Amino acid sequence: MNTRKKIMVLCLAVGLGGCANMSDTERRTGTGAAIGAVGGALISSLTGGKAGVGALIGAAAGAGSGYLYDRHEKAQGN
Repeated sequence: MNTRKKIMVLCLAVGLGGCANMSDTERRTGTGAAIGAVGGALISSLTGGKAGVGALIGAAAGAGSGYLYDRHEKAQGN
């Protein structure tokens, strides 16, 4: 396994391990950010833009959406 793959596996393991004690708000916001980043990078790269910029914009939009969803769920009593 080359060095790049080892670093990726280590980052993934640390990232997943950090999710163990998250509150619902943190989990929903983080999930929204992750989904937004992937979606933003994909859409940006498919339309000829820079994937990094798309990922940053998508992550910000996804985090905001995840937070708002959490507020909605808590207001509904879920």
